[in-house]
Amino acid sequence: MSAIPISSSYASTFSYSAAHALPFFFARNNYSTRINLHPPVFCQLQSETEKPLTRRCSPFLESSLLSGNGGVASNEWKAVPDIWRSSAEKYGDKIALVDPYHDPPSTMTYKQLEDAILDFAEGLRVIGVRPNEKLALFADNSCRWLVADQGMMACGAINVVRGSRSSIEELLQIYNHSESVALAVDNPEMLNRIAKLFYLKASMRFIILLWGEKSGLVSEGDKEVPVFTFTEVIHLGQESRRVLFDSLDTRKHYMYEAIKSDDIATLVYTSGTTGNPKGVMLTHQNLLHQIKNLGDIVPAEVGDRFLSMLPSWHAYERACEYFIFSCGVEQVYTTVRNLKEDLGHYQPHYLISVPLVYETLYSGIQKQISTSSLVRKLVALTFIRVSLRYMECKRIYEGKCLTKDQKPPSYLHSILDWLWARVVATILFPVHLLAKILVYHKIHSAIGISKAGVSGGGSLSSHVDRFFEAIGVNVQNGYGLTETSPVIAARRLSYNVIGSVGHPIKHTEFKVVDSETDEVLPPGSKGILKVRGPQLMKGYYKNPSATNQVLDRDGWLNTGDIGWIVPHHSTGRSRNSSGVIVVDGRAKDTIVLSTGELEEAAMRSSLIHQIVVIGQDKRRLGAVIVPNKEEVLKAARESSIIDSNSSDASQEKVTSLIYKELRTWTSESPFQIGPVLLVNDPFTIDNGLMTPTMKIRRDKVVAQYGDQIENLYK
Repeated sequence: MSAIPISSSYASTFSYSAAHALPFFFARNNYSTRINLHPPVFCQLQSETEKPLTRRCSPFLESSLLSGNGGVASNEWKAVPDIWRSSAEKYGDKIALVDPYHDPPSTMTYKQLEDAILDFAEGLRVIGVRPNEKLALFADNSCRWLVADQGMMACGAINVVRGSRSSIEELLQIYNHSESVALAVDNPEMLNRIAKLFYLKASMRFIILLWGEKSGLVSEGDKEVPVFTFTEVIHLGQESRRVLFDSLDTRKHYMYEAIKSDDIATLVYTSGTTGNPKGVMLTHQNLLHQIKNLGDIVPAEVGDRFLSMLPSWHAYERACEYFIFSCGVEQVYTTVRNLKEDLGHYQPHYLISVPLVYETLYSGIQKQISTSSLVRKLVALTFIRVSLRYMECKRIYEGKCLTKDQKPPSYLHSILDWLWARVVATILFPVHLLAKILVYHKIHSAIGISKAGVSGGGSLSSHVDRFFEAIGVNVQNGYGLTETSPVIAARRLSYNVIGSVGHPIKHTEFKVVDSETDEVLPPGSKGILKVRGPQLMKGYYKNPSATNQVLDRDGWLNTGDIGWIVPHHSTGRSRNSSGVIVVDGRAKDTIVLSTGELEEAAMRSSLIHQIVVIGQDKRRLGAVIVPNKEEVLKAARESSIIDSNSSDASQEKVTSLIYKELRTWTSESPFQIGPVLLVNDPFTIDNGLMTPTMKIRRDKVVAQYGDQIENLYK
């Protein structure tokens, strides 16, 4: 890969003096005095009797400032921004992140990133942000999102995060419910979209544009609400920091205190697939637990490259980013549109994403195989079948299978089982090895992911899981909730038990309880999963009743998921799977296991793009299906349902093909799908039918197609 030039567009400085910089800036922009200016350059305006301003600092990141001015510094991490000092000291000139799709494209080293975070934090103090105030950060993943997020935390504020593609009403609800005092948005386009409603119904002290210029704003909005660009905030912070460190007199005008580990760092409003979002209060301690312990799951090394495409504000992506930046890796931001190209170009060692991305990669590989010549297709499919069988035998003799049986098999049975699996695997191994040389290495070259793909934020389909295992791409499935910061269990590379979400991470306890009696169930028994550990949230913001519903007095959180724990066996197929967690679905869903299995099975059809099983409260199950139009037409031509030159098929013919596929792929399920509603428009984030982490919003789908669904059952 060609070298990427290091840019430092944020690092320019003011050309005018400290004493006049800010007055000139505010006068030039005609800003109101509603902004409370509290930078060091204004300290000379304070009267001697005025109470000193409180300056809250990240205890290790700004330890030199705290220790010399009466604050309590620390030589270890106490707050999330503390990681940046360690990373800057260890990996200073190494590239930390690459952001190629914003204007301007950015590449930042660890030292530049630390400086930018400190400058942004100081810039916020300059324009009057006080400790514990809440700042809304409504933007998508980029290097400037990271700087803003960490700058807000570093100045002792609490950020309230959400993506730019959420509805205006949802963003307004979150802003007002969280009692935010100011707003940072992605770009002028986003501000133009939300401005009218926000100026009318929200109280904003100021607005920050992370990208773009104020000239892109359609209207000037409320003159009482100043708008800053990202660069302006950085410049304010740079000048203020310079004056602060140059003048002992200036530093004496402040009271210094350190951010505490149990202080709230962020409010993350759950996206969820049903109901209104709830504000999850995550502390610095919650997030530091993830940073310190995710290394057991992802053994990242200095120089490893990660590809990032999930929303940075989401707890899963966010915790992973904090962790990997503490390891000296290089992160490249990509988008859904550019993912395929960037996988080949950047050849990442790791990809952290959601199941849908791996399912999309799987579908792409299958499509490439199916469109090959007949000989290539037969060879590839034969190799894959052999490799699937080989890996199944390998799991057996390595003791990495799942079982609910509490009684272990006899020693003799275990030996014979092991011997049989070993013999079959030995026979199949040469073919599997040949497949790696002739077929799989081409797939690896196309997608990179040389160390592992980490999947979280949803259920990973078993056929996708087994496929990547067969072709030699490690996929580590994990499990967590926004309320748990989020990771509570994950598969390690050394114990990558297919079908599970792995062992609990450090300092985390699981138990399975009966849904009615709350009685603790033995391993192998299915029930409600409960979890306890230092990563559990402080609670839901301004919602104690909802908090008490999920968190009990002993610190156990009800995940709302059905699952079980694999029993301990010293012999047999599951001897190395003891204690792994298996998640079967949501407890509140009727026949959730069956509907989940139906959807997973149906998605194996190339003709089905998306599916939502409905009718759990009806006399029979149905489905809302988005067909894969290209594959449907191809199948229709091959079946001579339409002419080979035809570019369209009737609704009746498409429905007939879909029913045939459903019967083929769901025949082994105890439940079958009856009436089907075919819809043309895919479920997407933009149309509100998917969450930002690419999970289908079932309630929204059912609501949108409510009348048609009712007609299915008439």
